[in-house]
Amino acid sequence: MNRADGYRIESSDLIYEAIPHIMDRRYDASNYMDLEIDAETIQHYVNSWRKKGVAMSHMAVILAAYIRTAAKYPYLNRFVMNKKIYARNHFCISFVTLKAGEMEETVVKLYFNLDEDIFEINQKINDAIEFNRKEENKNSTDKLLRVIFRIPLLVRTIVNVVKLVDKYLTLPFPLIHAIPFHTSFFITNLASIRLNPIYHHIYEFGTTGIFLSMGQTQKKVVKNGDGFEERKIMPMKVVTDERIASGNYYGKCFREFKKYMAHPELLEVKPETINRDPDIIAKNPKFFVK
Repeated sequence: MNRADGYRIESSDLIYEAIPHIMDRRYDASNYMDLEIDAETIQHYVNSWRKKGVAMSHMAVILAAYIRTAAKYPYLNRFVMNKKIYARNHFCISFVTLKAGEMEETVVKLYFNLDEDIFEINQKINDAIEFNRKEENKNSTDKLLRVIFRIPLLVRTIVNVVKLVDKYLTLPFPLIHAIPFHTSFFITNLASIRLNPIYHHIYEFGTTGIFLSMGQTQKKVVKNGDGFEERKIMPMKVVTDERIASGNYYGKCFREFKKYMAHPELLEVKPETINRDPDIIAKNPKFFVK
């Protein structure tokens, strides 16, 4: 059965079909990965555009690199629900941002087209952060929480019912839209609060399959040609659900991701092609990613 947020995948590979039954919890299927990105390259790129009047951000570079990677490797947009594998019918990213005064947090969930360039992505991020920093503005997640907590005694019951429907049937898309845990990718920037990255758990509730945490830059001696030099490194830690892709597949994905992080100018043009999920196209010719 298809869901409001994805198409059911029925693979001919029986081992692939069996894995979600063997590892039926995300914490049981979690793999952990360390990445090191040259922070000086990113800083130079961001500064060069800021001098031209473009409010480019580090987050925009990271998300643009990930979105471009997902355009080539569609398994990154898969998820597992109730031991079944699905291909998501849209692409979205969730992240935490601070409200005005930097004391209250909210979660932002943004939708992207996989053919967007870094300037379009940067504008969406800046607009979302500006909107959510205003205390009077409430996003879909804020509004949903306000509704649920109007009757505190029923919070547990409401949450349990939502989780049950989500697991065995499907939530309506407006509700999925308001829940940040139903997302293609979750990212947190711990450098903004002066912390090192952590291996952040991927939530059992919702459909998050990949969580990336980035931390404060660090100085490290790295190899450069025949010699060595000290560079600023941006450390990242990634937690992935191994049921949606093999280790070999993830390896290719994050090598591609690091390529774009090392050469962000490649993200200034739209991708030549977008690879659609091969197990879905045959059964759903109209399948697309919003």
